[in-house]
Amino acid sequence: MAIKTKFLGSAIGSMPFADVDHAIDVSLEKLDCPIWPQLSAFGLKEQMEIQYSENIPCAIIDEEKGRMYFDTSGDYSDAFAEFYENYMVAMDPDEGTGDCSFMAISEEFSHGIYALEKRLQETNASLPWLKVQTTGPISFALTIVDENKRALWYNEEFRDVIVKAMAMKSRWQIQKFKPFAENIICFIDEPILSAFGSSTYVSVNRDEVVAALNECVEAVHMDGGLAGTHCCGNTEWSILVDAGVDIVNFDAFEFGETIAMYADSVKELFARGGLLAWGVVPTSPEIRNQTCESLCEQLEKVMDHLASKGIDKQTIVEQAIITPSCGTGSMDEDDAEKVFEMVKQVSATMKARYGF
Repeated sequence: MAIKTKFLGSAIGSMPFADVDHAIDVSLEKLDCPIWPQLSAFGLKEQMEIQYSENIPCAIIDEEKGRMYFDTSGDYSDAFAEFYENYMVAMDPDEGTGDCSFMAISEEFSHGIYALEKRLQETNASLPWLKVQTTGPISFALTIVDENKRALWYNEEFRDVIVKAMAMKSRWQIQKFKPFAENIICFIDEPILSAFGSSTYVSVNRDEVVAALNECVEAVHMDGGLAGTHCCGNTEWSILVDAGVDIVNFDAFEFGETIAMYADSVKELFARGGLLAWGVVPTSPEIRNQTCESLCEQLEKVMDHLASKGIDKQTIVEQAIITPSCGTGSMDEDDAEKVFEMVKQVSATMKARYGF
């Protein structure tokens, strides 16, 4: 049975704010489905991949050069043995404890997680929806390199560790916030997929991408979460559906009509109760030129285009989420404020328009 999100408003993780309390205020006040904010203003350890690197074997954070890499040159057998032992204790489908705290994200690496948790504890909150997020294993392993500047994806041993680490970090977040929300969404962010099939990644195998993403999706499902994937550029959207995601999040402002190229996959997604998260609010200076009315017009246009491919319009609107097109972490603060305000307004306007 499909969950009818009916233009629920949510967001991608990153925010530009240096005031963590203000970031929490924005999240809770502007979004139907609040997020914990990823705050790169706090430094290197809150950047996209590094934020999820704690306790992964052989990860080296070079503060001086402002980067992270993996040292694969030495004997890492003991480190891998410890990792897999902890993984099996937590994740074994028959005897696992489910306790993924070995892959916890500490406050040193995320001010946002703990600030949101504290606020929800103080207010004794019980939210209908809440969203967490994890860097996807494909983006992590194709972006981060070893000591020879070779992407970890091409080292099968390390690729497997990255996939399993991201799966555990997803579960840990869901478990942390379960006391505060009826429904939890975990986005597995895969911006690198916008380059899938390009000459840069011609050797990246589709089946391996689907399998890696599916492993994380299945981990999210273990704790009753809904698994979404965000990709801020154009990609082969059927990859996400084949990987079993519940929510496909895409840039509906710049690439809104591309989803209709995969109408059969969208039909499959909807048929199993899945959702489309329409990133119709731009996260570029273009936000300065937009109004609620112009964004609702854009959303109607791309929804109608999808409906023209034989998909029921009522299904499209009932199984819709509204988000920004990407994270706001690199934006001016004033522009980011407008992005979140527009998400709130577009969500409310579309709900009213369709009688939700």
